Amino acid sequence: MSASGSSWQKFRALLAKNYEDIEVISLATPKRYDVAFSAHTAMADCLIIARKKSPTISARADKPTRFISLHRRPDKLAAAGETARELMAKETKRKLEDGPFGGTDIDCGGEKMGEAVTATLPRINPKWNAVRIRDFELIQTAYALTQSKLRLPAQPEQLDLKTAKLGEIAKLGFVHRDINGPATRIRADKPNQTRLPRGPFEVHKCIPKPTETYTALWSHDCEKENKLLCEPDSRMKVHPGMEGKAARIWKTAGRAHLNLPFSLISQPLAVAFTKRKCIGGSAWPNVNFPKKDWDYAFALWGNSTLGLILHWWHGNRQQPGRSRVSWSFIETLPVLDFRALSEEKISQARAIFEDFKYASFLPAYRADVDETREDLDKAVLCDWLGFDESIYHAVRGLARKWCAEPSVHGGKQRPQNTPLTI
Repeated sequence: MSASGSSWQKFRALLAKNYEDIEVISLATPKRYDVAFSAHTAMADCLIIARKKSPTISARADKPTRFISLHRRPDKLAAAGETARELMAKETKRKLEDGPFGGTDIDCGGEKMGEAVTATLPRINPKWNAVRIRDFELIQTAYALTQSKLRLPAQPEQLDLKTAKLGEIAKLGFVHRDINGPATRIRADKPNQTRLPRGPFEVHKCIPKPTETYTALWSHDCEKENKLLCEPDSRMKVHPGMEGKAARIWKTAGRAHLNLPFSLISQPLAVAFTKRKCIGGSAWPNVNFPKKDWDYAFALWGNSTLGLILHWWHGNRQQPGRSRVSWSFIETLPVLDFRALSEEKISQARAIFEDFKYASFLPAYRADVDETREDLDKAVLCDWLGFDESIYHAVRGLARKWCAEPSVHGGKQRPQNTPLTI
């Protein structure tokens, strides 16, 4: 959470403002109980080392932060000491901004222990995305995408691919607490105040009838949510006296829904699409676009390999096999900038969506062997965005790298005949 959680944002800003020579050391290991330096926890943590800036030194340019990912936790004191000496002695020559060329290797006793890169972080809203990484080419590609550049491993050409923050091109629905939240406490100075719930709806988790007025895609069911086109899973009733607020919230209902607590090892979709407009809960908040059919484009992009990688890059990877985007960070999620696409391209996106809407996808951590995901990548990259097949094959290679990341597969065993290279 300290690396990317919204509740730790002030802590990261404090370090960026008042400290230098910042080093963030994390563990990119597939074993569930080896993801932390502290004992007896399956929650990943990181080691932060920093030097407080001297108030007597005049202002100077901020030094880059160094991110180090170790492939395993040193198991003995001697190994830990040798690793520390290597980290202190070795200069990190690779930057996050360099492009997909990987990091500087960290060696210990002839064995590769990990990699390191440096990154220049902003003082305002800094986020440490470069933690728990096995292959730094992945995040160098992801970072380039946030800068509207498509830079792929083993591809010498740098291509333009316009991206934007989701909040710049779309509006979000309401947070789930404003939809079905319980009543707040009555103020002591107003004991006679009518106690109304915070949310105007009562959510009933059952398959709604086609005639239901208020419906929602509220929770996760990975067995039913393995196709782009999903069905609402809940019906909602309006609390008496809250009809006005219910109407305001219902105006934000939409067809596109973003997966916030994305379980990569069980769930196939980063973006779900419902045939009729509905409300989204904490699992599937709805995303509304100002232009017709942009939601179809969002569903295609979000479930392509590049869309999955950007979700993972932006999300919190503290739990193995999960990528969670907190509510306060949804608007900064990098996505394809649909404003840069012509009306013809947007119409084409809808046509491609129609071809894929009933196709079944495997869980995201198996994107490298998912034939439907392969076909979607080819349709998105070649047919829709106009890149040649060399780019498609490079992205498929990127999918193999991504699925080999411990924070993606979480150590989960894959079915036979789909070996995972680590």
